[in-house]
Amino acid sequence: MTAIPFDTHKFIRTIKDSGIPENQAEAIAEAFKTAQVEADPATKAEVAEHESNLQHVLRETELRLEARIAEAKADLTRWVIGAGILQTSIIIGVLLKVAKLV
Repeated sequence: MTAIPFDTHKFIRTIKDSGIPENQAEAIAEAFKTAQVEADPATKAEVAEHESNLQHVLRETELRLEARIAEAKADLTRWVIGAGILQTSIIIGVLLKVAKLV
């Protein structure tokens, strides 16, 4: 990640103008600069890149999920049709037996 430019002198001048002694202003500026570097903030471009990657992954996941749902629907349809045919066959067999045609 890229470092954000930091104007130490301007920061120290601003702190000194508020009434803080120069040595304390320098210590505050150094601590702030160190914290800023350690924080390793992301740039707008990096955030946009990660967002784009996440959108791509999300779309791929949606497509896989849609495919699995379609597959589950097809399986369910096959089972329902099979159960319907079996049930119809049993009913016809029972009716034929009751009518003593078999």
